[in-house]
Amino acid sequence: QVQLVESGGGLVQPGGSLRLSCAASGRILSINAMGWYRQAPGKQRELVAGITRDGTTNYADFVKGRHTISRDNAKNTVYLQMNSLKPEDTAVYYCNADVVHISPWGRGTYWGQGTQVTVSS
Repeated sequence: QVQLVESGGGLVQPGGSLRLSCAASGRILSINAMGWYRQAPGKQRELVAGITRDGTTNYADFVKGRHTISRDNAKNTVYLQMNSLKPEDTAVYYCNADVVHISPWGRGTYWGQGTQVTVSS
């Protein structure tokens, strides 16, 4: 039906940058809100940033001023530019999308498989 595939994770030193991408594919009619979440070992999954279809964004307090979320509606893709990374940013990062799909018609929330981000010297 609908698949979300993340890419761009990896190992980076403190203070470094990474850019995550998440592409949605399948029988998609439109995508409403998209977002990035993260889950560190032993912790609950938490929202990092979200973006509506018209580009309105919201950020968790712990990333404000450091990360930027954006999207390309023509490509059904959402991005997360992460700057000034800290060791506490280490986690598996998941993308999320509110998708209206066809064949069968419906609406649902979909998740990617996750991409590991490790911030360490």
